[in-house]
Amino acid sequence: MLTLLAAPAEPATNAGDAQLVVAALLGIAAVVLLIAWGKVHPFLALILGAAVLGVAATMAPDTMIESFSAGVGSTVGGVGLLIALGAMIGGLLAESGGADGIVNRVVGRVSGTALPWAMAGVAALIGLPLFFEVGVVLLVPIVLLVSLRTDVPLMKIGIPALAGLSVLHGLVPPHPGPLVAISSLNADLGLTLGLGLIIAIPTVIVAGPVFGNFIARYVPATAPAALLPTRQPATSGGGRRGPGSPDARPDRKSAGRDAGRGPAGDDDLLTDDDLVNPGTGRPGAPVDDSGTETARRAPRFWPAVLTVLLPVVLMLLRAVGELALTEGTFARQALDIVGTPIVALLAGVIVAMFTLGYQAGFSRSQVSSVLGGSLPPIAGILLIVAAGGGFKQVLVDAGVGDLVADAAKDANLSPLLLGWLVAVGIRVATGSATVATITAAGIVAPLAATLDRPEVALLALAVGCGSLFFSHVNDAGFWLVKEYFGLTVGQTIKSWSVLETIISVVGFAGVLLLDLLL
Repeated sequence: MLTLLAAPAEPATNAGDAQLVVAALLGIAAVVLLIAWGKVHPFLALILGAAVLGVAATMAPDTMIESFSAGVGSTVGGVGLLIALGAMIGGLLAESGGADGIVNRVVGRVSGTALPWAMAGVAALIGLPLFFEVGVVLLVPIVLLVSLRTDVPLMKIGIPALAGLSVLHGLVPPHPGPLVAISSLNADLGLTLGLGLIIAIPTVIVAGPVFGNFIARYVPATAPAALLPTRQPATSGGGRRGPGSPDARPDRKSAGRDAGRGPAGDDDLLTDDDLVNPGTGRPGAPVDDSGTETARRAPRFWPAVLTVLLPVVLMLLRAVGELALTEGTFARQALDIVGTPIVALLAGVIVAMFTLGYQAGFSRSQVSSVLGGSLPPIAGILLIVAAGGGFKQVLVDAGVGDLVADAAKDANLSPLLLGWLVAVGIRVATGSATVATITAAGIVAPLAATLDRPEVALLALAVGCGSLFFSHVNDAGFWLVKEYFGLTVGQTIKSWSVLETIISVVGFAGVLLLDLLL
């Protein structure tokens, strides 16, 4: 059996303050340069950066390895399971057509002037369980279709959709960044989730419909012709085209094209039966366990919505119980159990198997295949998060965290501002929101011990806000948005980069406002 190595209980180095500062700067600089200039994968960059930090701080090799291994183990054990369960819910939501059904139901029932607001709300809802890149690939083809059919400027509805996805990705669990910050700072997950949702609402409004309406005047985006949804005739039997049929579509994993096509003569914006998830590709026509093809049944709207919200509601109920119920009572104990993140997300997965998987006509083997298929895409994220946990632990064990905490006290610098600024610097330098969150949370972690519960939760959110600041050419999301919306680099900076900056600044302003009120 694999045994996790314990982190050193005593200071791992006798280096002076100046040497620790130099070691920390060298370690962070190594990560930044390896990612930004050397194009090294963040997983390897974080490992090598931790080694540079440890050597510069004169840590003993065995102590440095023990420290890094302990950080990796604790991070994967605390965060990895939650990321995996969240990915499973997102996989079922996408593959079953539940996400498409939610979008179709909401967008199809609003007028042109309300479309930006509807897209922001739908993106935020779908963004709860879906990773940002998956959400973009899923929603953008639908945005293109809606813009094409309604003559609403593409940026006017595209920016709100991106804002809804990005805000949830940076501030609300079970996304990797918020989970890592919560774990590193020992913040209360339910409280952080609740405060994150409070901040997310005005942030989405300002960065989404308000900014989208403004920037649409200056960025006249035109969707790439190759990505415009096209209409295809439905099959004579009304069933879904299987992968072996003559008019079956090839896998559009990288392009996401034709994701919003509907059968000829259909006046609806979208029909769930003709939607294909461009992120992974649906598993074809549903079959029962004997191998007989069955008709696809679109998951119902409200069950799909409630399935997405279930883990969030359970975790919020736990936080409410901690504030309103007496410790030791049956109701408090029950809420403590069902609101535990791993229990809440596991409950969400089990419910999703029925409301999204079996409801769509998938067999047991197909549901299992979808659940399993949702895990490989997050392998890279898990490795980066794990290595970041190791890097953070080396920072802490070397004494860098305590040094930063002491310096912040002497300078009377707000822990919230420090966390935001550190995350901003690393985000701009590396382009990775996850790396920025991990590193910044590790640096300010000692400060969390001096704060009360609400302030620790706000510190985690401040780090999350900073990690979203000014996405540019070193961020994969920058190029994803550029290609999907057919923008030039300049137009992408004017729209997407400014959008991310607005989210970061407005979100952090919300953090400071809540800090004054709590």
